[in-house]
Amino acid sequence: MTATRVLFLCTGNTARSQMAEAFLCAEGGDDYEAFSAGFTPRGIDPLTVKVMEERGFDLSGQHAKGLSEYLGKVHFGYLINLCDRAEPGCPKTFPGMGTRLDWPFEDPVSSDGPEEERLAKFRDVRDAIEKRVREWLEENAAGR
Repeated sequence: MTATRVLFLCTGNTARSQMAEAFLCAEGGDDYEAFSAGFTPRGIDPLTVKVMEERGFDLSGQHAKGLSEYLGKVHFGYLINLCDRAEPGCPKTFPGMGTRLDWPFEDPVSSDGPEEERLAKFRDVRDAIEKRVREWLEENAAGR
C-alpha cells in the first residue's frame, strides 16, 4: 500500500501548517506523507522553530512553501486547511486533491505582547495541533 499524501494549508506557512506537517511525519508512520504550504508563504517564524524544538523537532531543514509548488503536480489524499483567513480564498476543490478538511486554529504569529506571552500562544497552538493530528490518526485507523 502506498502512503496517503496530506497537505496542510495555511496563509503563510510560517507556523500552524509547519507544526502539523512535523507531527504527522512523526506520528503517521509509513501510512502518510506530510507536506505543508501557504497561499502567501513567508519565512518560518522563529518562535515556531523554538516551540517545536521543545518537543524534539528540528525544523532547520524546512522552508515556507507556496501552494503553487504542489498544485497540479502532486496528488494529495487530503487537503487540511488550518486557518480561518485562508478559508475565504480557498477554493472548495483543487486539482489533484482528495478529501478537504477544515481545522481552524488561531494564528500564533499574529499575537502581540512580550515574547513570553507570544511563546505561550505558540505552545497552546502547537499542543492543540498535536492533539488534533493524533485524534485524526485514531479516527482513520478505526475506519480501516
